[in-house]
Amino acid sequence: MSLETKEFNLQSRIESVEKAAREAEIFARQSGFNEDALHSIDMAVREAVANAVKHGNKLDETKQVEITFRNSVDGFELIVRDFGTGFAVEEVPDPTNSENLLKSDGRGILFMRA
Repeated sequence: MSLETKEFNLQSRIESVEKAAREAEIFARQSGFNEDALHSIDMAVREAVANAVKHGNKLDETKQVEITFRNSVDGFELIVRDFGTGFAVEEVPDPTNSENLLKSDGRGILFMRA
């Protein structure tokens, strides 16, 4: 596998989630990732870009979402940057704790790290 990188920007629109997912699939397929990996990559890209658009940039279409895909010997690397105020990831409640299991949200970071 040759090490490659793809970088691009998208507007903060919900439609950008689908565009990012399509670009990720093309990049990952060309990089030789198998179907199981493609599924995991798709979930991570959709979650990360949706969070950047909705929570980071607050659906402000004047703000961009910067996306980088990189294949490496360790796997697929995804970098998504928004222009929101940010948050402390360590303060996000653990969705696997018993008190959080029935909540309908709060699993995005867990999915992206999987």
